[in-house]
Amino acid sequence: MSAPTRRHVLQAAAAAALPAAVHAPAAATERKVLRLLFQGAETSLDPARISDIYSRAFTAHIFDALYGYDHLARPAKVVPLTADGMPDVSADHRVWTIRLKRGIRFPDDPAFVGRVRELQARDYVYAIQRVADPANISPIEADVAELRIVGLREAREAALKGGQPFDYDRPIEGLRALDSHTLRIELREPRPRLLYQLAKSDLLGGQAREVVEFYGKDIAEHPVGTGPFRLKSWRRHSRIVLERNPFYRDVRYHAQPAPDDAEGQALLGQFKGRRLPMVDEVDVAIIEELQPQWLAFLRNEVDALAGDTGFLPSQFTPVAMPGGKLASDLARRGVRAYRQLSPDCTFSYFNMEDPLVGGMGASQVALRRAISLAYDTQEEIREIRKGQAIVAQSPLLPHTTGYEAGFKSEMSDYDPARANALLDLFGFVDRDGDGWRERPDGKPLVLEMATEPEQIYRAYAELTKKGLKKIGIQVNFKIQQWNENLKAAEAGKLMMWMVGNASSTPDGQGILSWLYGPQAGNGNLARFYMPEFDALYERALVLPDGPERAALFRQAQRIAVAYMPYKVRTHRIFTDLAHPWMSGYRRPLFWQDWWHMVDVDPALRARQVS
Repeated sequence: MSAPTRRHVLQAAAAAALPAAVHAPAAATERKVLRLLFQGAETSLDPARISDIYSRAFTAHIFDALYGYDHLARPAKVVPLTADGMPDVSADHRVWTIRLKRGIRFPDDPAFVGRVRELQARDYVYAIQRVADPANISPIEADVAELRIVGLREAREAALKGGQPFDYDRPIEGLRALDSHTLRIELREPRPRLLYQLAKSDLLGGQAREVVEFYGKDIAEHPVGTGPFRLKSWRRHSRIVLERNPFYRDVRYHAQPAPDDAEGQALLGQFKGRRLPMVDEVDVAIIEELQPQWLAFLRNEVDALAGDTGFLPSQFTPVAMPGGKLASDLARRGVRAYRQLSPDCTFSYFNMEDPLVGGMGASQVALRRAISLAYDTQEEIREIRKGQAIVAQSPLLPHTTGYEAGFKSEMSDYDPARANALLDLFGFVDRDGDGWRERPDGKPLVLEMATEPEQIYRAYAELTKKGLKKIGIQVNFKIQQWNENLKAAEAGKLMMWMVGNASSTPDGQGILSWLYGPQAGNGNLARFYMPEFDALYERALVLPDGPERAALFRQAQRIAVAYMPYKVRTHRIFTDLAHPWMSGYRRPLFWQDWWHMVDVDPALRARQVS
């Protein structure tokens, strides 16, 4: 079939999957509404209580970090947001002093009792305190703890040991508002790359204490920040609408693309000096099934399939991008395509505390390595991802420190014969002749892997099951929604789960936290613990970039491959599509906030939709 015919067949076959329009057709009005979709549901809108990318995408547009990233600069470049310039940093990278811009205010809210509330240094102190507060059970608490802020650990332990609420009025030596607009952070150890942490709105977005105390347990439903948008409406796991923050400061489009970056220079020429945000609303529909996502785009019900939360599903790449080029019918409609190798990976993890697949004994390591060798990543890329990924060799991610494109390891190998030999050697054999192996102690060898109900996960499950059958291992699949699996994973209640992760900074250290013992239950879903690795990780934290640190990264790769707490599968290639009435898009590398940097043309949309 030709590409247009395939598209029409898909549309006709799946029309019933979308009983109503995802977004109502745009009226010919000057009000600019950016319509997007997310492939997964949010978990919360409270920055202290989220780690998932879907929630972070919203909070990144509501709350302001001190720093952010230049929208067009490649490689990535950190720039001030609410900070008045770059930080003053001591020679040993332990004392960081940041001055805030004046005149930045929060939007009106009942919590302020009619007062105009300006953003102040204390709001960043409070944001960090909330993450450290044990009552919030913050999934990013380990990230903050890793900064080694002087006195913060003691403040947290006082609440943990004393059984009393966290004392937000207790002075913390290393976390102080020197005055209303000056923040000082003092660390127990050097942190040469702290600037990357200061550029995370989910980690250090300014929060007003009176708002959190006013809404109490309902704070997740009332996010109030100084960012370009504020929450307008929220139907959990269905639709979230943000609207322009009417009190957002005067921010103009500015960027510094490289001189030889033709695309970046063209975007700068088109938008330089425009006031941000350029749209009035962002309307996000949650659509977890892939076919309805594709249909929503074809029906002009969303303006783009874009960003880490809503890119083109790989199953439709052969239709949208046959032979690597935009399909002729889409090109005639003015659709634009953007393709990029992402700083991310997909992986399966093994719960190292599980009595079957966990542990550091030789037989347990052999079992994990055999399971890894039985999985055909090349088939996944070819048949499920439709070529939209490359095979991963280690946890280190493209575009980040330590990643080497030419590095090769067993992580990527598919070798059932070697897997069978490993299992035989360590006593995982078929004792009763039923075709399935038992454990060395004779007990049944049956794996349980968590998955989601969407069709694509059934394909991953079938591929996993097929590979394991070749080495005589049975597997059952536990099906839950993604956010339910995340909660269970963080609580250590899953044996195995396939999931993805992306770097939020240009530094490879963050992704290595998956193997760092103190991060167990947070980034370290596998609950891997190895003192040798922890020492390596902590040494890499304090070193400046250079040959010594690079050698530690190579050692970390070898440990990850040898003990296999994670089977890292792929680095994804994302293809984004945008209708012609959305302009200004460039896929971010390490950040989530881009909605304020794009524009939509309602009149052009109305003409093409009608």
